[in-house]
Amino acid sequence: MITKEIAIDQITVLENGTILVREVTSIIEEGAILSSNYHRTSYEVGSDLTDAPMRVRVIAEATWATL
Repeated sequence: MITKEIAIDQITVLENGTILVREVTSIIEEGAILSSNYHRTSYEVGSDLTDAPMRVRVIAEATWATL
């Protein structure tokens, strides 16, 4: 059976508060990864986080509150 999995595999916070997010999309067959593609997104301090994943919103709230 072939499945498609999407996950955030990396979140980085820069010194200026910008949050960098890398999402990986993997095609998997019987436990073996056939292919992976990456998509990157960044959020600057004060960005609208309405559509951001919950993990990113939590990190942004904690990080941006201290700037």
